[in-house]
Amino acid sequence: MELLLLGTVAFVVSAVTLFSGFGLGTVMTPVFALFLPVPLAVAATATVHLANNLLKFALLVRDADLRVVLRFGVPAAAAAFVGAAALALFDTLPDIARYDLGGRVHRITPLGLVIGAAIVGFALLDLSDRFQKVAFSARWLVPGGLLSGFFGGLSGNQGALRSAFLVRAGLSKEAFVATGVVTAVMVDTIRLLVYGATFLGDFLAPNSPILFPVAIATLGAFAGTVLGRRLLAKVTVATVRWAVAVMMLVVGLGLMAGLV
Repeated sequence: MELLLLGTVAFVVSAVTLFSGFGLGTVMTPVFALFLPVPLAVAATATVHLANNLLKFALLVRDADLRVVLRFGVPAAAAAFVGAAALALFDTLPDIARYDLGGRVHRITPLGLVIGAAIVGFALLDLSDRFQKVAFSARWLVPGGLLSGFFGGLSGNQGALRSAFLVRAGLSKEAFVATGVVTAVMVDTIRLLVYGATFLGDFLAPNSPILFPVAIATLGAFAGTVLGRRLLAKVTVATVRWAVAVMMLVVGLGLMAGLV
């Protein structure tokens, strides 16, 4: 059931991100976190996100704006290194509290609080009509890249901030999408390298619990990317935005409380 859920969610979200503006990582992190430890959930999401964006990269890279990639994407990649390193640091901290509920021991951890708060924060932003209209001038590209890259490295949630900063960069629609994809590939590559050098290396054995779920989710994401345009007339952006945000709120609060 978990694998079916992963593949289905990856397919649907990958398809609707073609027109909704939501990133695959925004949704897949909490879904992976339902049955994997939080650090592995973030790393698994990064792997799926990178693989899917490499497909988009191959299709769209010619439309990317090199000037914006240098001013926004490079700082984002640098900040992703810091965010990914912070994730590894938080994972080594002791539990804040433990409690029994329903015959199980639940742990409230610093990492769970940070990731949960980030997910809740981005969910609230996604629910805000005012934030959907926020756009920053081009002079904010560098600090915007740093901010979105850090959260990308820490929790995988960066799409809302990235779009808000890039939308006023004077890009065509094609360049906007392509530049965002190039930036996402840079951030995912950096954070996966950091994850691999810290906590992820121990989970890459042939019997690792992360490999098969990642493969299923990646195939689902690929199928969604290829077939997503067929869903365009059937799904509204508002419905997707609310459904995703509510799920993020529930799982984010669950992470903070040690329930997930």
